[in-house]
Amino acid sequence: MSVCTKCGNPNVIITRKQSGQSLCADCFIKSVDKKVQQTIRREKLLNKGDKVMVALSGGKDSVVTLDILNSYRERHVIDLCAVTIDEGIKGYRNEGVDIAISHAKRLGIEHKVVSFKDCFGIDLDEIMKTDNHRGSCTYCGVFRRWIINRTSREFGADKIATGHNLDDESQAVLMNYLEGNINNLSSLGALTTSKSPKFTPKIKPLREIPEKEVGLYALAKGLDIHLAGCPYAQESFRMEVGNILKDLTKDHPTMMYSVIKGYDKLKPLVKENYPPEFHQGDCAICGEPSSNELCRVCTFLKELGHRVQL
Repeated sequence: MSVCTKCGNPNVIITRKQSGQSLCADCFIKSVDKKVQQTIRREKLLNKGDKVMVALSGGKDSVVTLDILNSYRERHVIDLCAVTIDEGIKGYRNEGVDIAISHAKRLGIEHKVVSFKDCFGIDLDEIMKTDNHRGSCTYCGVFRRWIINRTSREFGADKIATGHNLDDESQAVLMNYLEGNINNLSSLGALTTSKSPKFTPKIKPLREIPEKEVGLYALAKGLDIHLAGCPYAQESFRMEVGNILKDLTKDHPTMMYSVIKGYDKLKPLVKENYPPEFHQGDCAICGEPSSNELCRVCTFLKELGHRVQL
């Protein structure tokens, strides 16, 4: 029978295939906390006095991000607030919104719930019923980023924290490479910034934590999380790439780490030769940064016969 590698506790909850390390609940929690703290320190994700807005969906990744960052808030290093986005997915989103509201109240932090319907006059379910739509993930990603960035300015936030984990980040690297989006590759990483003052810097504290460990951390700490998966996710290219990486990881447990570590070494060269496409001005309709007359949100809404609800 295996015992905890750190303390000898016989109640082991995980054996890490990549290292052979077995851990009990307490030691596992401490190991994840330490790994996230190392990422935050090494990548300089937080500055004392920062106001950090967490993109809080109610799922495991965002709830764990909020929980870990709250330890910095309790030590008076940063201030916290959160935004939850209601995309309008019937039978899926309501539970996540309720869980997010509950966590925000539990911690006593500022929190806003913002819906696609209120911002754009149409929700995701309605979009998917239209003819010739672009696919759920295309709209969802673009619309969510618009809301998150705009809300961060309303909060006066210095940083936006998202729950991207190791699986998410390695998928993003591989997806952009396979699609030939070299410009997009230069904007990945633990910290992303822009020359535009209207873009709030984004941080990914969980970037080096595997998805399974994020879920186990939430379970070990007794955190209430939204477990249901998005009903539209099955159709996404990200899901296909994620399945490829998971299959490779079965026999090569360090594969995802290798993907992002290799990317981090190449990033300076990619950024030098293929810099991110910075905005040229502001959207003529909504005023958000845009490289064209209309930003992608307003372009999509125009196709759908709607416009931003300013």
